[in-house]
Amino acid sequence: MYRARDHVENERWLAELQRTADRLDLDTAARSRATDLFLSTVTEWDGDESDDSKRAVVAASLYAGSLIAGDQRSQGAVADAAGVSRLTIQQRWKTLLEEAGLQPPSW
Repeated sequence: MYRARDHVENERWLAELQRTADRLDLDTAARSRATDLFLSTVTEWDGDESDDSKRAVVAASLYAGSLIAGDQRSQGAVADAAGVSRLTIQQRWKTLLEEAGLQPPSW
């Protein structure tokens, strides 16, 4: 669960999430899931305030959110749209799900 303050404090990154979702043409459910994942885990990443780190969390949130919502995009497509490496998403998305209290798939 996240606080309203998290939304306000991360307005810049939520706007970036929406712009990246636009580039990926994600549906509303995937965007909503990605936003929830980002805001639910943002406090876990507060120690690393770098733009690269936040961008990586945005990308991992979009990948995982699209996976959950059934509007899946490849890690490569999300990485290209977000301006990160595919490896960045690969290294973060399962941890992000676990921090949000969700069970990552075992495949």
